[in-house]
Amino acid sequence: MSNENDISARRKALLGERPGSFAIARHVRMSASKVRRVVDLVRGMGVDDALTALKFAPQAASEPVYKVVASAAANAEDTHDLAREDLYISKAFVDEGVTLRRIRPRAKGSASRILKRGAHITVVVEPRESKEA
Repeated sequence: MSNENDISARRKALLGERPGSFAIARHVRMSASKVRRVVDLVRGMGVDDALTALKFAPQAASEPVYKVVASAAANAEDTHDLAREDLYISKAFVDEGVTLRRIRPRAKGSASRILKRGAHITVVVEPRESKEA
Protein backbone atom coordinates (compact mmCIF):
# COMPACT_ATOMS: atom_id res chain seq x y z
CA MET A 1 0.00 0.00 0.00
CA SER A 2 1.66 3.20 -1.12
CA ASN A 3 0.47 6.55 0.16
CA GLU A 4 1.87 9.78 -1.18
CA ASN A 5 3.04 11.99 1.69
CA ASP A 6 1.22 9.67 4.13
CA ILE A 7 -2.22 10.94 3.02
CA SER A 8 -4.90 8.29 2.58
CA ALA A 9 -6.84 8.12 -0.66
CA ARG A 10 -10.12 8.71 1.18
CA ARG A 11 -8.80 11.88 2.85
CA LYS A 12 -7.46 13.09 -0.47
CA ALA A 13 -10.86 12.54 -2.09
CA LEU A 14 -12.82 14.22 0.71
CA LEU A 15 -10.54 17.11 1.72
CA GLY A 16 -7.55 17.29 -0.60
CA GLU A 17 -4.87 19.49 0.95
CA ARG A 18 -7.33 21.59 3.00
CA PRO A 19 -7.25 21.42 6.80
CA GLY A 20 -10.05 19.51 8.42
CA SER A 21 -11.07 16.00 9.26
CA PHE A 22 -13.77 13.44 8.61
CA ALA A 23 -15.54 10.50 10.24
CA ILE A 24 -17.42 7.57 8.75
CA ALA A 25 -20.00 5.31 10.38
CA ARG A 26 -20.49 2.15 8.38
CA HIS A 27 -23.25 -0.45 8.54
CA VAL A 28 -25.73 1.70 10.47
CA ARG A 29 -28.95 -0.30 10.62
CA MET A 30 -31.32 2.37 9.30
CA SER A 31 -32.45 3.09 5.80
CA ALA A 32 -30.40 5.69 3.98
CA SER A 33 -33.45 7.81 3.15
CA LYS A 34 -34.33 8.21 6.84
CA VAL A 35 -30.76 9.15 7.75
CA ARG A 36 -30.57 11.64 4.84
CA ARG A 37 -33.47 13.61 6.35
CA VAL A 38 -31.37 14.24 9.46
CA VAL A 39 -28.09 14.88 7.60
CA ASP A 40 -29.78 17.48 5.38
CA LEU A 41 -30.81 19.28 8.57
CA VAL A 42 -27.23 19.88 9.78
CA ARG A 43 -25.20 20.22 6.56
CA GLY A 44 -23.46 23.60 6.53
CA MET A 45 -24.00 24.29 10.23
CA GLY A 46 -21.31 24.91 12.80
CA VAL A 47 -20.33 21.82 14.77
CA ASP A 48 -21.64 23.07 18.13
CA ASP A 49 -24.95 24.18 16.59
CA ALA A 50 -25.31 20.88 14.75
CA LEU A 51 -24.68 18.84 17.90
CA THR A 52 -27.28 20.86 19.78
CA ALA A 53 -29.82 20.43 16.98
CA LEU A 54 -29.15 16.68 16.77
CA LYS A 55 -29.46 16.21 20.52
CA PHE A 56 -33.06 17.46 20.46
CA ALA A 57 -34.14 16.13 17.04
CA PRO A 58 -37.02 13.66 17.34
CA GLN A 59 -35.81 11.30 14.59
CA ALA A 60 -34.14 8.04 15.60
CA ALA A 61 -31.41 8.65 13.01
CA SER A 62 -30.19 11.71 14.92
CA GLU A 63 -28.26 9.52 17.39
CA PRO A 64 -25.83 7.92 14.91
CA VAL A 65 -25.45 11.22 13.04
CA TYR A 66 -24.66 12.94 16.36
CA LYS A 67 -21.93 10.38 17.04
CA VAL A 68 -20.38 10.83 13.59
CA VAL A 69 -20.35 14.64 13.83
CA ALA A 70 -18.83 14.49 17.32
CA SER A 71 -16.21 12.02 16.10
CA ALA A 72 -15.27 14.18 13.11
CA ALA A 73 -14.90 17.21 15.38
CA ALA A 74 -12.77 15.23 17.84
CA ASN A 75 -10.60 13.98 14.97
CA ALA A 76 -10.04 17.55 13.78
CA GLU A 77 -9.17 18.74 17.29
CA ASP A 78 -6.85 15.84 17.99
CA THR A 79 -4.98 15.36 14.72
CA HIS A 80 -4.92 18.87 13.25
CA ASP A 81 -5.16 21.06 16.40
CA LEU A 82 -8.21 22.92 15.09
CA ALA A 83 -10.54 24.80 17.44
CA ARG A 84 -13.99 23.25 17.71
CA GLU A 85 -15.69 26.67 17.62
CA ASP A 86 -14.28 27.36 14.13
CA LEU A 87 -15.40 24.07 12.59
CA TYR A 88 -18.41 23.63 10.35
CA ILE A 89 -19.86 20.67 8.46
CA SER A 90 -18.66 21.21 4.91
CA LYS A 91 -19.77 17.85 3.51
CA ALA A 92 -22.17 15.28 4.86
CA PHE A 93 -23.66 12.46 2.87
CA VAL A 94 -25.28 9.08 3.33
CA ASP A 95 -24.72 6.06 1.09
CA GLU A 96 -26.69 2.84 1.02
CA GLY A 97 -25.10 -0.01 2.90
CA VAL A 98 -25.73 -3.73 2.77
CA THR A 99 -29.32 -4.92 2.73
CA LEU A 100 -30.17 -7.94 4.85
CA ARG A 101 -32.84 -10.07 3.24
CA ARG A 102 -35.24 -11.86 5.54
CA ILE A 103 -38.34 -13.95 4.86
CA ARG A 104 -41.84 -13.41 6.22
CA PRO A 105 -44.09 -16.47 6.04
CA ARG A 106 -47.35 -15.87 4.18
CA ALA A 107 -50.47 -17.83 3.44
CA LYS A 108 -50.49 -21.16 1.56
CA GLY A 109 -46.81 -21.87 2.11
CA SER A 110 -45.55 -18.81 0.27
CA ALA A 111 -43.19 -16.17 1.61
CA SER A 112 -42.53 -12.48 1.10
CA ARG A 113 -39.20 -10.76 1.42
CA ILE A 114 -38.31 -8.27 4.16
CA LEU A 115 -35.47 -5.88 3.36
CA LYS A 116 -33.55 -4.67 6.40
CA ARG A 117 -31.59 -1.78 5.01
CA GLY A 118 -28.32 -0.26 6.16
CA ALA A 119 -26.43 2.98 5.58
CA HIS A 120 -22.95 4.49 5.63
CA ILE A 121 -22.72 8.03 7.07
CA THR A 122 -19.80 10.32 6.15
CA VAL A 123 -19.24 13.77 7.73
CA VAL A 124 -16.43 16.19 6.80
CA VAL A 125 -15.62 19.18 9.03
CA GLU A 126 -13.43 22.12 8.07
CA PRO A 127 -12.53 25.43 9.70
CA ARG A 128 -14.38 28.48 8.42
CA GLU A 129 -12.27 30.96 6.50
CA SER A 130 -12.02 34.20 8.42
CA LYS A 131 -13.42 37.24 6.60
CA GLU A 132 -10.45 39.39 7.65
CA ALA A 133 -7.91 37.28 5.75
